[in-house]
Amino acid sequence: MATANAGPRLDRLPVSAFHRRVFTLVAMGMFFDGFDIYVAGTVLGTTLKSGFSTMGQNAAFVSMTFVGMMLGSFFTGFLGDRFGRRFTYQANLALFGLASLAAAFAPNMTVLIGLRFLMGVGLGAENVVGYSTLTEFAPAATRGRWLGFLAVVVVTGLPVAVLTSTVMIPAFGWRSMFVLGGIGALVVWYARKALPESPRWLESVGRNADAEALLATIEASVPGPLAPIVVSAPPPSRALSTLFTPPLASRMVLGCIALIVINTLIYGFITWLPSFFVKQGLSIATSFNFTLIMSLGAPVGSAIGALTADHWGRKPTLIGASAVAIVFGAIYPFVTDPVLLPLVGIALTMPIYVLVALLFGVYIPELFPTEVRLRASGICNTFGRGATIVTPFLVVRLFTEYGVVGVLTLMIGLLFVLILAVAALGIEPRRRSLEDLGSGAVEGAAVPAIVR
Repeated sequence: MATANAGPRLDRLPVSAFHRRVFTLVAMGMFFDGFDIYVAGTVLGTTLKSGFSTMGQNAAFVSMTFVGMMLGSFFTGFLGDRFGRRFTYQANLALFGLASLAAAFAPNMTVLIGLRFLMGVGLGAENVVGYSTLTEFAPAATRGRWLGFLAVVVVTGLPVAVLTSTVMIPAFGWRSMFVLGGIGALVVWYARKALPESPRWLESVGRNADAEALLATIEASVPGPLAPIVVSAPPPSRALSTLFTPPLASRMVLGCIALIVINTLIYGFITWLPSFFVKQGLSIATSFNFTLIMSLGAPVGSAIGALTADHWGRKPTLIGASAVAIVFGAIYPFVTDPVLLPLVGIALTMPIYVLVALLFGVYIPELFPTEVRLRASGICNTFGRGATIVTPFLVVRLFTEYGVVGVLTLMIGLLFVLILAVAALGIEPRRRSLEDLGSGAVEGAAVPAIVR
């Protein structure tokens, strides 16, 4: 049987119904991942107001989410590279869905925090395997756009969660939000049985016959004649230890720094907005309204990231968005006008979610070869989630002593670190094949031969 050549064969395919089906199935699960992450902000504002929880318990709830996500990210990387993408994304979605349903019946905050840990394991796993799976199917020329729009779907969970909360929580209580998330996840789990395994992964573990059969099926589903296959030299074998030697070591450092920064921005500021507003004297209704308006910047920012990733490139977009976020982050704490506050909030939220789209969805999965992609992404996510375990407690301390100014000062400092890291350590993956990136080849190197 012919060698699979999975990467070149997938990269030459025109966008078709197959790509849209894969995107839809991955995106459905990722949406509920995003929905549940952002549900925390609205639920915690309500539990705090009703006396079901305290600020300290809310911090523990968020922190245990990160502990779970950290462990989920780490073990998913090893499971996904060992047993495949398909097995892993089904297992994590089932865990998350069942734990979410159980959370709806939690008798007290202690039990809810424990269930949130289990949900966090599923959430951390989904984030790693979802983006990496789509990375391995998307054509190189439009990979940034596909992955960016997957991030748009994920962050749409923010305004949907806030909007749904404004309707569901007053009528049915905060528990209803966990019911919605759990049922949705289990429905998607059933639908995603139709999602195929990654041919790139099959080939990387020596299952060439399986990869060849799957590729033949995919190619047969694409209308019209196909372009010739452009094959590069086979990439070197990648053991886990190669992540800590050049050229991958610097990418690991960058990935860890980037995910520490973006996780802290999301979970140290965005998800705390309802609690901030409540503590500043606003009613639950007003808090939700302000948060909803600001949350509209999330899908808009992610869409900007998706549309610019293949046009401007990853590095310029990351650096530019960080700079814009620094400017509006410096302005935001000093705005008191009730009309200007949510508008400046949108202007701050948008560049943050440009970074979310590029870092979670596009850039990090591209940095590593197929053989170690999930493990590398999982380790980077582990550092990102692990560092933010302490973030809720730090945020409570900063907010108590310095107000929003203290919280935003931390965020601005981290954005400066991200700019320096991307400028010094980053590579530019725009329109380059995953095999080219994984080999460590210099951009602009000789074009490989066309073999058929």
